[in-house]
Amino acid sequence: MNIFKTLFTLSLLISSIASAQQEIVGEWKTIDDTTGKPKSIVEIYKEGDKFYGKIKRILKEEDRSKLCIECNGEEHNQPIEGMVIINELEKDGNEYEDGTILDPENGKVYRCKIWVDEDNPKVLNVRGYIAFLYRTQKWLKV
Repeated sequence: MNIFKTLFTLSLLISSIASAQQEIVGEWKTIDDTTGKPKSIVEIYKEGDKFYGKIKRILKEEDRSKLCIECNGEEHNQPIEGMVIINELEKDGNEYEDGTILDPENGKVYRCKIWVDEDNPKVLNVRGYIAFLYRTQKWLKV
């Protein structure tokens, strides 16, 4: 009987550790800063020990064929839908940081930090920053 209790407790512990690591993985709805309306669906995924995010779907049909004309390098004139905009985030406690985020509207790349809102696990705080200047968006779990 004790072995079953031990195995049950161990399985709960393992599953909670796995879910904590994957809490940001999945699809998130971005919200336009100006209009307050949903803008796109970003899929956050893990490759190796780093996390990435790509624009899976632009919600306004007329914007789906837009190209990143302001971007530099490989992203220049590439379709925004399908573009990887979050790169190489690493988990650090309850936050994911030391990566970058690309804003396809202006082509700028910012340092990035994201974390699940402690009051609402269906809200992801996404912060892009340069030095002490930053902007934080709230993305919603799909």
